[in-house]
Amino acid sequence: MTQLERARADEVTEAMERVAEREKEDTEFVRAQVADGQAVIPANDHHDALDPMIIGREFSTKVNANIGNSDETSDLEGELRKLHTAVHYGADTVMDLSTGEGLDPIREANVEHSPVPVGTVPIYEAVKRAGSPEEITHELLLDVIEKQAEQGVDYMTIHAGVLMEHLPLTDGRKTGIVSRGGSLLAKWMEENGMENPLYTKFEEICEIFREHDVTFSLGDGLRPGCLADASDEAQFAELETLGELTRTAWDHGVQVMVEGPGHVPMDQVADNVERQQDVCDGAPFYVLGPLVTDVAPGYDHITSAIGATEAGRAGAAMLCYVTPKEHLGLPEEEDVREGLAAYRIAAHAADVANGREGARDWDDALSEARYAFDWNEQFDLALDPERARSYHDQTLPGDNYREARFCSMCGVEFCSMRIDQDAREAGEMSDIADETDLAGSVAAEVNRPPTGTHDGGRAIREAIDDQWEPPEQSVDD
Repeated sequence: MTQLERARADEVTEAMERVAEREKEDTEFVRAQVADGQAVIPANDHHDALDPMIIGREFSTKVNANIGNSDETSDLEGELRKLHTAVHYGADTVMDLSTGEGLDPIREANVEHSPVPVGTVPIYEAVKRAGSPEEITHELLLDVIEKQAEQGVDYMTIHAGVLMEHLPLTDGRKTGIVSRGGSLLAKWMEENGMENPLYTKFEEICEIFREHDVTFSLGDGLRPGCLADASDEAQFAELETLGELTRTAWDHGVQVMVEGPGHVPMDQVADNVERQQDVCDGAPFYVLGPLVTDVAPGYDHITSAIGATEAGRAGAAMLCYVTPKEHLGLPEEEDVREGLAAYRIAAHAADVANGREGARDWDDALSEARYAFDWNEQFDLALDPERARSYHDQTLPGDNYREARFCSMCGVEFCSMRIDQDAREAGEMSDIADETDLAGSVAAEVNRPPTGTHDGGRAIREAIDDQWEPPEQSVDD
């Protein structure tokens, strides 16, 4: 039985108990959310290294990191390094989007060593095996999906919502079909003159997923690739189909989340989230970005984190990170780090804005350390301690400056906090309370430091020949 079926049978599983612990929630609440399809626990029966987590709008906002190789770059060791970087900097799930050589060994290594759920897009492997998109057969697709399920993949992006009748709706777009899966399936339908095989074989895919408890991530193959294409007829026609497929998967006892758009103007983000929740009966929404402007190649981790914060505030359950390399190249370790920093900020900011219980305790504790000039505590509480420490020490190195009541921005004479403290000590103003008990906080695990809840990841590091260290900076393990 799947997590969904067991929840419907009023059973609280070990995974649900672990999730309740991590989220600081009641186990019965977790079970009910899963039973109603409002949350998913991606947990393939074959993923032995997994530490279960939950994705749903009533829980802390989660972040996914895309990793993977291409024909041009990266190998198994490089991918394991990316996996460790992702886990170290706080990814709640990872997606292996490899399209190059060694797909099976890379996927198997990720599942073997990853403590977080692993997702894939099986159409990529199907294309590699067939040689070209139009040569894919229904049997090959099902074979690839079943093999990946048996390997322990926790969730898969299935672009089953792209139908032949939707394709003409993309003709007036500026950027056409930008989803890799969507474009591959569009080519297959045009060349073969048949309906999307993932749609026609959807119930058979449901049976495979049910056997191994794989979660659907219903792909948005017609998502907009620029602001001009956002919220158009093609996007919303596919969304209607995804709502139908969500209910079909639930009928088969399979967990579902739904993927959302990539480029959306700021004023349309909340409407997109609310529309998906309505059409898909509250199934968790998993959004890429969204990017709120198209003018910043090289900085799209920022343009998208702005939209991601708004999406999380509006109810998106998981945010798929975007790195500085978006639209430009395959992310490397440092890009993974930058993307995760931006998206952990977005997710946490959304949780604070939504009044998630205890979420702001982290902010308050760091602010108290900052005001007290407790530099080491401030570094330890930082989202990225190595980066914070490095930036401080670039201009004021040495242990003596770790006790200084100023930094290099204002210097001694113009430090506002030092001036404020002196005034209060002189009795000119009242003392400030600084009583945040972060250790006793009721915040979910992802809203408390350290950022990487699986920090250390020794199983991953042991699979890598050289000692792992954060990109560009070493850290004492």
